Amino acid sequence: MHNKAKLLIILVVALGIFAGSFSLVIADSHEFDWRQFEGETIVASFPAHKAYNHWVDMLPKFEEKTGIEVQVDQMNYGKMSTTQTLEMSKPNGDYDLISMVGPLSKAKYAQAGYLEPLGPMMENESISYPDWDFDDFVDKLVTTQGKVCLTCKGKNIYLGGGEGSDTKLYAVPASSEVSVFAYRKDLFEEYGLVEPKTFEDVLELSEFFAKNVDGVYGLTMRGKAGHQAGHGTLNLLKPFGGEIFTEDWEPAFTSENALDTLRYFKKIVEYGPPGIPSFGAGGNDNAFLQGKAAMYLDHSRIASLVRDPEQSKVKGKVAYTTIPKRKGIEDTTVAETGGFGIAIPANAGETDKKAAFLLMQWMTSKKVERELMTEYGVQIVDRESLMKEPELQEQFPEYKVMAHQVKLADPAWRPAIPEWPEIETEYFGIAVNKVLTGRKEPEKAMEDIVKPVREIMEEAGYYE
Repeated sequence: MHNKAKLLIILVVALGIFAGSFSLVIADSHEFDWRQFEGETIVASFPAHKAYNHWVDMLPKFEEKTGIEVQVDQMNYGKMSTTQTLEMSKPNGDYDLISMVGPLSKAKYAQAGYLEPLGPMMENESISYPDWDFDDFVDKLVTTQGKVCLTCKGKNIYLGGGEGSDTKLYAVPASSEVSVFAYRKDLFEEYGLVEPKTFEDVLELSEFFAKNVDGVYGLTMRGKAGHQAGHGTLNLLKPFGGEIFTEDWEPAFTSENALDTLRYFKKIVEYGPPGIPSFGAGGNDNAFLQGKAAMYLDHSRIASLVRDPEQSKVKGKVAYTTIPKRKGIEDTTVAETGGFGIAIPANAGETDKKAAFLLMQWMTSKKVERELMTEYGVQIVDRESLMKEPELQEQFPEYKVMAHQVKLADPAWRPAIPEWPEIETEYFGIAVNKVLTGRKEPEKAMEDIVKPVREIMEEAGYYE
């Protein structure tokens, strides 16, 4: 054999050994392979919603990074459940990643076997991104959006069941919400007023504005018949010590605390901007953004809307504080937990599930969520580190409040059971609206719905 040939063989062998050693170094250092599913196409079901609109805008970065093509089916969030249920009930559906209103959909989807548990994928080092930092998610929002215990009873079905229970994670937070109290700091300063600490203060301030400031009323709320009136009531119910159900799933909305909540809500309507009984989320937001209401109690996304000059007349005039308390009520877990989580359908293809898990991690990574905040003004309350970052608090002053508010959040803020949307839309929310419009007294309105609500719960097997 010629010397050149021998030298070539030696070089090839050496390079092979070196290459093998190099690959071991890469493996040992847990270098993450973002391109392991290059060439795959996955389909996502997303809402037409500010955060998701901008996530969609950023998808080309993910596609370039991974070689995965992402197709998006985007629609009004109120219509997503019907379409998602249809697709996930098939042997092989079209969706590989879905966004859902977690508190309303997670238990229903999980109980039907529609969702893939995330635990095994999170434990798979080949597809689990080391810098995702799952522990940085706000724990209560993780519970709200994704934890379900299929073998538990009572509220533990959707609260995760507690230690030792058969709890599984089916979704992660992706544009969650908490409720927050906002007020017109310019008007409070002009009239020498102090931010409210109690709901008694809120009612007194509402009366003041309605009677003394032209064109400005007190607190604005949602009150449209159905889900919206139910949502508005839930924002008051916990601070007033009320519940929808007892621990044994008996209707509790005829209790004195619940009735007192409705009496208070009716007074708020008297001093609030005209039209509260017809306000959905948009009408409620608009009343505050257009300067017709001095105070606001609802979703935390209002802060990003206040900053939008195309929608807001009150930019730079608003301050935020934690939700007021009711005198004599000690419960501090009073804040809403709502918004969206993202999950992987169980009937997606096995490779598509893994590719979708990469997209899930990329979307909710701190780097991408930070970019959503700084470049697009999207409010993110899912991650503790981002809300506590000084630079972001300077850009988004409400985060100082939000970082504390999420600790007051209540994963049981609404009954996150499959039957609740029907109960709220067809019975509870309609009954509340009748109170707000003066068609029924609180006692009569609530008593009239006990029987049909109990029948729904009985048919669903909640009573033994």
